[in-house]
Amino acid sequence: MLLIVSAIEILANRIITDATRNQATDIHIVPRKKDTLVQIRLTNKLIPRLTLPKDECDRLISHFKFTANMDIGERRRPQNGAIVCEVDGQLMGLRLSTLPSNNRESLVIRLLPQQEQIPFHQLSLFPSMTRKLLALLKHAHGLIIFTGPTGSGKTTTLYSLLNETAHLFHRNVITLEDPIEKNYDSVLQVQVNEKAGVTYAAGLKAILRHDPDIIMVGEIRDAETAKIAVRAALTGHLVLSTMHTRNALGAVYRLHEFGVNWLEVEQTLIAVTAQRLVELTCPFCKEECSPYCYSYGRWKRASVFELLSGRNLSAAMKAAKGVNVESHYRTIKEVIKKGIALGYIKESEYERLVYDHETTT
Repeated sequence: MLLIVSAIEILANRIITDATRNQATDIHIVPRKKDTLVQIRLTNKLIPRLTLPKDECDRLISHFKFTANMDIGERRRPQNGAIVCEVDGQLMGLRLSTLPSNNRESLVIRLLPQQEQIPFHQLSLFPSMTRKLLALLKHAHGLIIFTGPTGSGKTTTLYSLLNETAHLFHRNVITLEDPIEKNYDSVLQVQVNEKAGVTYAAGLKAILRHDPDIIMVGEIRDAETAKIAVRAALTGHLVLSTMHTRNALGAVYRLHEFGVNWLEVEQTLIAVTAQRLVELTCPFCKEECSPYCYSYGRWKRASVFELLSGRNLSAAMKAAKGVNVESHYRTIKEVIKKGIALGYIKESEYERLVYDHETTT
């Protein structure tokens, strides 16, 4: 049987392969007045890769939408879709997001390697933090919240921890996600599907009847989910979730804003972490790496954490209630300073991350 591959399909495959081989995290297809720019995100930078004619761009986006079972006739509203493909023998998940703009429709593709998993010992730049995170999972019940901006590695951290605890402690782990970014055999994964009535709140209620030891909720985004997550922690389950707050302390205030009373917060909350991905200094190059550097695309980034737990967490909750209590824990700012002083982290990362961290808290 003769397979006919169209020119637009060849172009789409070339863009995906190029991004994968460069270990990009996202592909941006951006329409402009006269042409279209295709960029890839490497670490924290957008790198232009090629320019396309207007009509070719429309056909390329339609091809991706068709492959992801999206409505190719609808260009006036945002859409989301997903594809799983194989690139150089590696399974790659693609998460598509379209957005109508004044110059036609734009497309961003998030690349999610399905077989790639960070070794547990490489979870944090500093090994002592990795050991502290694993120790948290020895709790039989309670609530642990991971915070940080989009793309800071929260999901990767969660899955590394869940895989490790599933093998070490032989626990039944169930996740509730929107969407499921990576498929893992060691945990039972549930997809949020609001059209079918599987919301975060409804899915969490169903999971509680499925004899879980550990529940991972993709994100606490509303009051109902927050209250059910806290209730699950109160009834003898270990609940792990994420929030989009600027620092660890922000999650304590956010829970209270969602209507969870202070007594329940004090009884359930075990720890809160804030996470950032930092760009590491190259062991071979003094400045920016060239594409021919041996380490280009490897060892480029690592996670740093601030951890609020134990006495510091208790002091933070008292401070949130208006009690004047002193507490000190190593903040993101201090951790990045330490990494720079040891020569692990680029100095430019301090300005990029700490300035944002300070001016928005």
